[in-house]
Amino acid sequence: MDDKKAKKRVRLEDLPDLLTVREVSEILRVSPLTIKRWGKRGKLPAIRINSRGDRRYKKEAVLWLLGMQAND
Repeated sequence: MDDKKAKKRVRLEDLPDLLTVREVSEILRVSPLTIKRWGKRGKLPAIRINSRGDRRYKKEAVLWLLGMQAND
């Protein structure tokens, strides 16, 4: 089996507190555009950082969408 094709498992405790659009889209298995749309609609509020206005999402909000809670 080719190691490059093996999916790496994401451990929730290893995730940073703020996630990028791409990270959230991979976790939720939707497109990055969907994540941005959800932010505009208030379903998944984004935090804007830096002068470019890059989006970051709280890990707790992503887990809430999944019906989970962070165990800190």
